[in-house]
Amino acid sequence: MARSRPKFPQRKRADAQRRSSPGKTAPGTVQKSGKERAAAPRSKPVPTAEQPRRSIPKATSTKADSATTDAKKAQQRDDLLRRVQRSGARLPETVGLIFETPADENYALIDTGDGEKLERYGPLVIRRPEGQAVWQPTLSKEHWDKADAIFTGDTDEEGQGRWRYPKRAAVSASKADAMLPETWRLAFDGLPYFGRFTSFRHTGVFPEQATHWRNLRRSIEKAQRASGPVRVLNLFGYTGLASLVAAAAGADVTHVDASKKAIGWARENQTLAGLDDKPIRWICEDAMRFCAREVRRGNSYDIILLDPPAFGRGAKGEVWQLFTHLPYLLDLIRALQSPQPIETVLTAYAIRASHLALHELMQEAFCGLEGRLESGELVLRQEAGGRLLSTSMFSRFIGPGAQTEEHPRS
Repeated sequence: MARSRPKFPQRKRADAQRRSSPGKTAPGTVQKSGKERAAAPRSKPVPTAEQPRRSIPKATSTKADSATTDAKKAQQRDDLLRRVQRSGARLPETVGLIFETPADENYALIDTGDGEKLERYGPLVIRRPEGQAVWQPTLSKEHWDKADAIFTGDTDEEGQGRWRYPKRAAVSASKADAMLPETWRLAFDGLPYFGRFTSFRHTGVFPEQATHWRNLRRSIEKAQRASGPVRVLNLFGYTGLASLVAAAAGADVTHVDASKKAIGWARENQTLAGLDDKPIRWICEDAMRFCAREVRRGNSYDIILLDPPAFGRGAKGEVWQLFTHLPYLLDLIRALQSPQPIETVLTAYAIRASHLALHELMQEAFCGLEGRLESGELVLRQEAGGRLLSTSMFSRFIGPGAQTEEHPRS
């Protein structure tokens, strides 16, 4: 049954009385009729002292929010930049080591000179800037001009530019794609991965690191631990070759990089290598922020690798400057050492410093611990003429967890 709407006769009578009676007015005022009142323009009431203006809340300023957020980020970053004063005996040390990576079917340094280097990555020959090659090339200009890809643009190590493919212009698009793919397969000691042309002139791999990768594999295989697998932390992990080598050797790996694109590339390499079932934790985050959190959580690692750039940005815009932030990062890395650490390997490239600078910084960070330091340079020998090209410098702490008295050096 439908319910009827209630009626309010008293309210109707009151409305009728108001319409029929003029009501009270102030002296000297003229009472207007209903039609006159309807036709008169309406004016907004003027607020009095007893009736202040109603303020409408303004929308929060986007710039103010951004400035506040930036200030918080800066404060959080400053909290990380607090050095730890340490005292302790210097570690036994070896400096001036030269680790050379020989050429193989996947990589060779063909020639260098006039600020460039000519390289072979698998089936492709590429030509790109090399600031240290201040001498004249060994091979002829005609030989250099046969390169499949040439990097043009900023000659700085991290400068952007573009790749030029001379052979593509001479053939149809379909034949060019078949002749020169922008992604191609390479391998390290049987472990496949993808090479790729990037706008920063890199190809996704640093061949001179092979000596560290082989040493990493040996260290993990020799470390038989009843407590569980060797724990490896790979900071600034890039496309993940070191992480894959460690995982294939049986380690539990944590891979950290601030670039989502690099981590995506690394996971492609993981699938290509058939290592999807291996324990690799992929973390897209600023390295210093991640390490600080791991220290607070009380986590530790047996092997720590770090290959920081001279300059970079974190996943949330954090700025990385190697000379400014590396000392603080090493303080955190010392705190992350396991009770029986195997090694911590630091490499750096494209910086105006000697390997002795890295060595003394590592001495400061690891002083008083049981272990020793080895420092030097990673080099490549060109096929034409036999010149040596220094590509990066390194310093590595070898802890008591290492299984050999004489650490392998190649």
